Amino acid sequence: MTTHPLVDSQQKQKLVKRVQESVLNRWTNDVSRMDRRMLGLLFLAHSSDVLENAFAPLNDDDYDVAMKRTRTLLEIEPDQEATKAYIKGGDEVLWAVVAAFTK
Repeated sequence: MTTHPLVDSQQKQKLVKRVQESVLNRWTNDVSRMDRRMLGLLFLAHSSDVLENAFAPLNDDDYDVAMKRTRTLLEIEPDQEATKAYIKGGDEVLWAVVAAFTK
């Protein structure tokens, strides 16, 4: 389902490529080390039901890896991450937004 189509197809392809690379090539198992903008983009794309569309052009193995990592990300408890971020002086606001969009 397309909820907010991008008119500029070049920019759309760049954005899709960035999302794919973040989950496949730049993945860290520690969410606190992930790029905050990309983390927010992944959560918002999932909430908008367009994340799977970004992974559709991938081959089967890469698609499975991308979906597995995305599920891992979505299973994170935002409240716990917000507490960790607050203690470390991080960005607990990001996790409050994630909590609002994922519940």
